[in-house]
Order: sequence, then structure tokens, then C-alpha cells
Amino acid sequence: MRFVTDEKDMQAYKEFLENHERCNFQQSPEWAKVKSNWINEVVLAEDENGTIIGAVSILIRKIPIFGNIMYSSRGPTCDIHDIDAMKQLTDGIKELAKKYHAFVYKAEPDILSSDEEFRKIAINLGYKIKDDAKNFREEIQPRYVFRLDIKNKTEEEIFSGFHSKTRYNVRLATKKGVVVKEGTRENLKDFHKIMIETGARDGFIIRPLSYFEKMYDALAPNHMKLLMAYYEDKPISGVIPIMYGNKTWYLYGASSNEHRNLMPNYLLQWEMIKIALSRKDDIYDFRGVSGVVDENHPQYGLYRFKKGFGATFTEFVGEVYLPFKPLTYSIYKFTEKTFRNLRALKTKFK
Repeated sequence: MRFVTDEKDMQAYKEFLENHERCNFQQSPEWAKVKSNWINEVVLAEDENGTIIGAVSILIRKIPIFGNIMYSSRGPTCDIHDIDAMKQLTDGIKELAKKYHAFVYKAEPDILSSDEEFRKIAINLGYKIKDDAKNFREEIQPRYVFRLDIKNKTEEEIFSGFHSKTRYNVRLATKKGVVVKEGTRENLKDFHKIMIETGARDGFIIRPLSYFEKMYDALAPNHMKLLMAYYEDKPISGVIPIMYGNKTWYLYGASSNEHRNLMPNYLLQWEMIKIALSRKDDIYDFRGVSGVVDENHPQYGLYRFKKGFGATFTEFVGEVYLPFKPLTYSIYKFTEKTFRNLRALKTKFK
């Protein structure tokens, strides 16, 4: 086990990440730049020849009153059933915890909830697992997502797998004159205006324009695109896909209250999927949905929309954590949950 300490190490880590089947953009050096208000550390696991066999990128930040928290978004990257790799990474995490006097290390890995072998290995290494979250605000990363397997598939095969209503809506958008164009950094202003409109309509807090500009500077053009849908030369909807390694993710979307009947969001999804296919990706990830699959749930419409593209409803394991100061972490979790609930209520009643 060792840590990334220089540019040579970072480049070796980036190459390992991009070529690994469990690659996730939130483990990348570029994403660490987006989150530059956190300290970034990368732990590497190696075999006897010094070849990287595992890695985990960790973000570290001081939480007022509580101390430093260590967070790994969608880590680790390794064969999660390789006990040696997992132990090396865990040893590195514990060493960093001592260095930064952290009260907890937590991760939300994209590991299937049904993976009992991983659970056993993690518990034997001292991790605890919290896997009862159902709604978005209960965790940082969504525990439930839709993923579309596109490995070695053609556009025709993927399109034919869509629900008939989804295919109809994609064609309708084109027939009605909706045009999709790739945007520039300057077009983020239009995207953000529509995002404000979306947040007001659907009751969620949005990030400032500066955050999206920071993302663009760190990730575009190789790992991020901005796609905008236009009707009569007016922007009516937009999406941000992230491309990294063997996957493409639908990260952000925004839609105007006007012309929603033209179904621009369906066409935008299809355009992103076609980008993923052109890259010969294995997975197109629609990202989060609620774990409550109920027609009366307020987010059921999002579930139905993503399901219509023939994707698989996927449940991840949840929060995997090492509480170095269990009491401190328990109090922190209570205050965090209270704050999120109050923020959600404030947004709802605005």
C-alpha cells in the first residue's frame, strides 16, 4: 500500500482508473478538482511487482464542531472480492484517519446490494454497512439507479428495447422540430437559467452557475458535454453527461416549463445514449431514482421516465463506513439528517 504523492503517481492512477471495469468518474483526479474545497488523498494497493491492483480516492473536509470527515464517492476501484487489495486500501484509509484525526470514513460504492461476498469481506475488515435508505436526501449519492447495458450493442438494438411510448416520444420531439446541439461553456448560462426554473417547479436546491463552470473547466471536453435542446432557436431543455472509462452518466438535467409537450427530454436522453454507444461504453447510467416504487410517490414520474428506456433498476449496497469516533459520528448523523429535512421543508414551502 502507498499513497499518490506526485504527478507521475497521479497519471498512473488515472490510467488504472480509466481502464478498470469498476471505473467511476467520481473517483477521478478531475472530479477531485471540482471538489477542490476538500483535501484529496489517493490510496493505492499494489501486487508484489508494484503493479496497481486497487485504488480509492478520498475527499477530506473539516466539519465545524465535529472534526474531519473522510468521504469516498463511489470508491473503491478494485476487484472488490480481492481480500488483499481491500485490506491494503483499508490500511491506507486508517493511516489517513490518524493523520487527519478523522471521526469517520464513509463511502457509497456502486456495489450491488445483493453482493454477499463483498459484505462479508467489508465486515471482516471492520466496516459497518447502512443499507436502509430509500429517498434521495437520506444519502449523498443515490442508492437506487437505472443502468442500461449497452456493451457491444447497436443503436437499433438499444432503441428497439425502449418502451413503445418512449420510442414514440423520441420521434415526436424530432418531428415537432426540436433540435439538439452541443453547447459551449458560454451556454452554461442558458442551462443554469433553465435549471433554476426546474428547481422551482420540482422543489429542489440547485448549485450556482460557478459550480457548473468549474465542472466544465475540469472535465470538458473529454469527460463532459453540455447538450441543449432548442425549439424555434430558443433553449428549452438541457443535460450534462459525464464520460469516463467504460461508462457514461446522465449527471444533470433541466427543462423549461414551456414546450414540455414537445418531449425534448426524451430526445436528449437518446442523444446521450448515442454518445455512449459511439464511445463503445459498457454502461449508460441514468443515475438516481427513489427506492420507493409506488405510483403515489412524488418521484414516481422520474422512475417511470427512466424505466421507459429499457434500463435495469439497480440497488446499491448503501453507506459503508469506518467510525473512528462512533459517538461523534452518531451525533453528526443526527444533526445532518435534521438539517437535510429542514432544508427540504424550506425548499418545499418557498
